[in-house]
Amino acid sequence: MKFAKLALTASAIAMVSTAASAQDAGTTVFGNDDAAIGTVESNDGTTVTVDTGAHKAPLPAAALAEREGKWTVNATKAQIDSMMQAQVDAANAKRDAALIEGAAVISADGQPAGVIYTVDDADTAIVKSDAGIVTLTRDVFAVDANGALMALYTAEQLAANTVEVPEGAEILTPAQAAAKQAQADAGDADTDNGPADAIM
Repeated sequence: MKFAKLALTASAIAMVSTAASAQDAGTTVFGNDDAAIGTVESNDGTTVTVDTGAHKAPLPAAALAEREGKWTVNATKAQIDSMMQAQVDAANAKRDAALIEGAAVISADGQPAGVIYTVDDADTAIVKSDAGIVTLTRDVFAVDANGALMALYTAEQLAANTVEVPEGAEILTPAQAAAKQAQADAGDADTDNGPADAIM
């Protein structure tokens, strides 16, 4: 899941004297409390992605500077992680609001992928298209910049994992099928409609 570059405001991340431009992968970045924030994972000259251990934090390269032989940013690890977690939480909230039955789904490469047929309490969803169904977990969905619900797989990858649905077959997630079987075993369901013919 991609996140916007952290907005490092004057109150949280003040600019330091020398702009950073060439931190190598593996370089340790320190905070204004002299504690390590994490290590550089990548640097494209504009954004330095720092692995804090909890998050991959995309920091503006100009917000880093060399001080006493160390690359530093005017913030603490806790501040960076807090800002990143806020972005994660906001993105997940948008995803969860969009991940509902009937919602249209696009692939990671922008192709129509079908609609959400069902979502269960175990964070599993089934995407149904004319070709069949594909079962995915909640964490492989996101909302793109245009507000569309997106599966984080290409159309080709989704097609390779799509299962055809025989006419008349019941479509259930594994958790839904297990719950139905449990009801049948307890005599609370019509065994003629048990999950034996369910497609997951």
